[in-house]
Amino acid sequence: MSNHLHLIASSDENNRISDIIRDFKKYTAKKIIHEMETINESRKDWVLSKFEFAGKHLKRISKYKFWKDDNHAITLDGTTMLLQKLEYIHQNPVKADIVDEPQYYKYSSAIDYCDGKGLVQMAKI
Repeated sequence: MSNHLHLIASSDENNRISDIIRDFKKYTAKKIIHEMETINESRKDWVLSKFEFAGKHLKRISKYKFWKDDNHAITLDGTTMLLQKLEYIHQNPVKADIVDEPQYYKYSSAIDYCDGKGLVQMAKI
């Protein structure tokens, strides 16, 4: 999706999901901002100005803010709910009219469930 992502994640007793999400956001924000600063892209200045505006009044932000502070994490209690959410994630780009079939969305794990190989290493449910 162009403005958000969905993922299913798990953790062990030594790692809290909130810590994993925090670290994921920190890592990806740094990587994306670095790419935006270094690539030759026509919208680069506009995009960076949006990131800068988002972090302008936050003391803990040195220059750019990429991710929103919140997330909509939910606990998946059982296989039924897990499969329901996986189906929702796979259908999201179809409902957004980005692709006709879930497995055609480049950034989805749906291809992995159709005997293909997606961009992200994952464990099938």
